[in-house]
Amino acid sequence: MNSFTPHITVATVVEQDGRFLMVRETVRERASNAGSAPADVINQPAGHVEAGELLAQAAFRETLEETAWQVRITGLLGMYVFQPHPRAGVYHRYCFIAEPVKHDPGQRLDRGIIEAVWLSADALRARKTEHRSPLVMRCVDDYLAGRRLPLDAIYEHPWALQER
Repeated sequence: MNSFTPHITVATVVEQDGRFLMVRETVRERASNAGSAPADVINQPAGHVEAGELLAQAAFRETLEETAWQVRITGLLGMYVFQPHPRAGVYHRYCFIAEPVKHDPGQRLDRGIIEAVWLSADALRARKTEHRSPLVMRCVDDYLAGRRLPLDAIYEHPWALQER
């Protein structure tokens, strides 16, 4: 059996008044269509975990960098494993739940992010063809179904520099 290196990512579901904080971003290829041209897609604020970063810290950071919203992480929605196509890497997505705290309209958004938008679940369903991956709607549906896991469901052993 071959070993592989999964992509460890985080995403954040932020809901306020029945609408969800999403990003419109430009990606090189869509998860559902390998080899496709660059496209504008809709996604939760999401991204890769950096070395030494706790998962919830990464979710907070990615949300801030992509939407200019500071959030309070309140729970874990779930863990999702996705392989866009047979030749693609495997993505392990830890999806968190957060409450919006403060918006900074003057903050510059990450490269590739067109804008942050608030969309209802119905508006998201109507734009399903624009979703970055099937995980976008799955996470919203799981949230709406009441799925909630406590943050302490994740144990992260502290990173430490060891002397030799």
